[in-house]
Amino acid sequence: MNGSLIGFRYDPLLLFVIVLFITSCGNEPTQQSQEPTANSQQPTYKQVSPNFNADSAYYFVQKQVDFGPRVTGSEESKKCADWMVKEFKKFADNVIEQKEQIKSFDAGKLNIRNIIVEFNPSAKKRIMICTHWDSRPYADEDPNTANQNKPILAADDGASGPAVMLEMARLLHDKKPAIGIDFVCFDAEDLGKREYEHSYCLGSQYWGKHLHKPGYKAEFGVLLDMVGGAGAKFIWEANSVKYAQPILRKVWDQAVELGFSSQFYYYNAPGGIEDDHYYVNEYTGIPTIDIIHYTESTRSSFPPYHHTMGDNMSIIDRGTLRSVGQTLLEVIYKESN
Repeated sequence: MNGSLIGFRYDPLLLFVIVLFITSCGNEPTQQSQEPTANSQQPTYKQVSPNFNADSAYYFVQKQVDFGPRVTGSEESKKCADWMVKEFKKFADNVIEQKEQIKSFDAGKLNIRNIIVEFNPSAKKRIMICTHWDSRPYADEDPNTANQNKPILAADDGASGPAVMLEMARLLHDKKPAIGIDFVCFDAEDLGKREYEHSYCLGSQYWGKHLHKPGYKAEFGVLLDMVGGAGAKFIWEANSVKYAQPILRKVWDQAVELGFSSQFYYYNAPGGIEDDHYYVNEYTGIPTIDIIHYTESTRSSFPPYHHTMGDNMSIIDRGTLRSVGQTLLEVIYKESN
């Protein structure tokens, strides 16, 4: 309404009829206190996947962080990998480890350990979920210069992805889907430096060139990177749009159906990220997207704790872990059906 009445003409007879109508309606019994009938209720979404336990996922984050920084090749890294392999073996049909010595970006020797977890290995139709599990060896974005050469705990940027996978693995074991599911945990993602080309994602680069099974293929892949931070927002990252836009649509639509629209945004972020999914797409042709925390409040577009000592358990949020894990489970079980 624009605040003015246009074309209105006073009519005494019409006014009398209106007043009579209002008076008679005022005597009608109110319906507001009655229970709504089945026909008046809005249809609710019927979830087909088992419930993702956010407390369990949070525990799996904490367990990794308790080992300390899991820098590639370190003793803490070895102990954490041994624990993850043991946990995955409780739930999965098969666990494969890729252990290899490669050259780092600075020509140094690096012992990497990729962990591949298989469910229903004989199924032809497969979905791949991947993440990195290593910690960055230097907090080079920390505002305190005294911290910039210290390794970080990497609760979000390192532990959140495997934690979501471990909880998913527990549920996939209890309610087996008809299709094949593969979890791939990449090592040596976070060693890189901007001045060295292709210095990040060394584990996924190796896996892409040396697949754990010759000719391995999946219908599509989803990369998890920083999926546990409080207030996380997930957007359409440019390389995901380039290589796998239909998969973005599938996953984001599912998240919204489940009620996670406050985390999953249909927003095309400018510029692509050189993350593990880039090398999966380039080397294997498996259309793979990246679910990654994005923010416009920082220069890097990553959350303020990214590559700082602040990436610890204080920023981990159970609700964020659940929104990602439940969405992926629902995608998997719908594909299975």
